Amino acid sequence: MNNALDVITFGEAMMLLVADQPGPLEQAEAFHKRTAGAETNVAIGLARLGLKVGWASRLGTDSMGRYLLAAMAGEGIDCSHVVCDAAQKTGFQFKGKVSDGSDPPVEYHRAGSAASHMGVADIDEAWLLSARHLHATGVFAAISPTTLPAARQSMELMRAAGRSVSFDPNLRPTLWATPELMREAINDLATRANWVLPGLEEGRFLTGEETPEGIARFYRQHGAELVVVKLGSEGAFYDGEGGSGYVAGFPVAEVVDTVGAGDGFAVGVISALLDGLSVPEAVKRGAWIGARAVQVLGDSEGLPTRAELNQAGL
Repeated sequence: MNNALDVITFGEAMMLLVADQPGPLEQAEAFHKRTAGAETNVAIGLARLGLKVGWASRLGTDSMGRYLLAAMAGEGIDCSHVVCDAAQKTGFQFKGKVSDGSDPPVEYHRAGSAASHMGVADIDEAWLLSARHLHATGVFAAISPTTLPAARQSMELMRAAGRSVSFDPNLRPTLWATPELMREAINDLATRANWVLPGLEEGRFLTGEETPEGIARFYRQHGAELVVVKLGSEGAFYDGEGGSGYVAGFPVAEVVDTVGAGDGFAVGVISALLDGLSVPEAVKRGAWIGARAVQVLGDSEGLPTRAELNQAGL
């Protein structure tokens, strides 16, 4: 199939307004307009590396929806399965600016958004199976009661067809009714993935294990072929069918914005594995892109092009 895709992802894009000065959000007077969304960050990153990426979502027909659709299409992403609904609104968020390397304050306005109305009916099976890989996260699954079964079914379809599936838990406690429900749903989704990419604290909460080795062992015992536990500035630990080990992090001169680092890490791992590189090489690429991501203001501004990747020898 000539028009076959490399990667598909389902998820909500939001318009992001980033404050231009540090301080409480209510005191900010000027903002920079950006795109935001865990799945869309990964889609953008993979597209910049030359992969053919498809994105399924719903947007309003408001100015925010038009902005997001143009931004995603401008990255070369297949947006043929993005539904623009005049009766629905596009989600957006505000993000503060910080100067001390801490996590910035974020305020979401996404309840009842167009993307929250997505469900199983939004899965075009033929289109989905035209891709060799699906990237899923816990964010899309958490948006509404209808997106969870959509996430589950898309992962099941790809796994059953022999395609690879990656899953980033990307916990958003405020989107779940209880922490227990979040743990149960996220772990259920993780069992449907080939590659599971939790952060250390996420893994501790989800598995009850304290160490990267224990977290990886938990998901390996539940069907994952590869688990990569993100350790922030320390790098990552991986456990796969070819063995396990640690990969060091990359030095960062100044942490500007931590949001999007995990998505950048996923871009590196997924792209490298689809490129046919070894797991240690894939984790190294993920750590490098994650380090780039924290040094810029927006969620996707630090994601490299293929030329930049080649220049770095990754």
